[in-house]
Amino acid sequence: MPFDKAYYDRYYRDPDTRAMSPAAAKRQAAFISAYLRYLNVPVTSILDLGCGLGTILRALGRARPRARCHGVEFSDYLCRRYGWERGSVVDYQSPREWDLVICNDVLTYLDSPDCGRAIDNLARLTRGAAFLGILTADDEGLYDPHRTDPNQHLRPAAWYRQRLGRHFVSVGGGLWIRKPPSVTLWSLERLD
Repeated sequence: MPFDKAYYDRYYRDPDTRAMSPAAAKRQAAFISAYLRYLNVPVTSILDLGCGLGTILRALGRARPRARCHGVEFSDYLCRRYGWERGSVVDYQSPREWDLVICNDVLTYLDSPDCGRAIDNLARLTRGAAFLGILTADDEGLYDPHRTDPNQHLRPAAWYRQRLGRHFVSVGGGLWIRKPPSVTLWSLERLD
């Protein structure tokens, strides 16, 4: 699939067909920052794999002005337009672990073997927490098909939970804390 200007115009820029508004992306970033602050997870570095237009990454950078922010994107078009580093969640390598890794609406574009490798790679890159936005087969009827790219692999949520659970503890809202957690999580805060 070409992740070109037409794709981003439709699913990101056009108010009639975009999957998420810029205001919703900013609320999402505010939630991520506030919840990690509440959980006492330090965030001094943020990596966004599949950063798209960079709305969430920039909003997180404003919420955490001392954090080092880095965007990685598969789309040649977006790398040229915004200056992101070219790379894939499947095999992106970094000399460091990141306090917070964002991977929003990316994993569903990968076939199952690549998605499994991407999850393992996310674990290697993550020191503290990961935010993962993942549309699953269990979400049927919850999303607008006119605002959702049909060229995705919709796997059951259990498929992701099994693989992510090897490395992370789910704390809700799309946030996953690295195992073993460095913070105390009450039983009902964990979504095991």
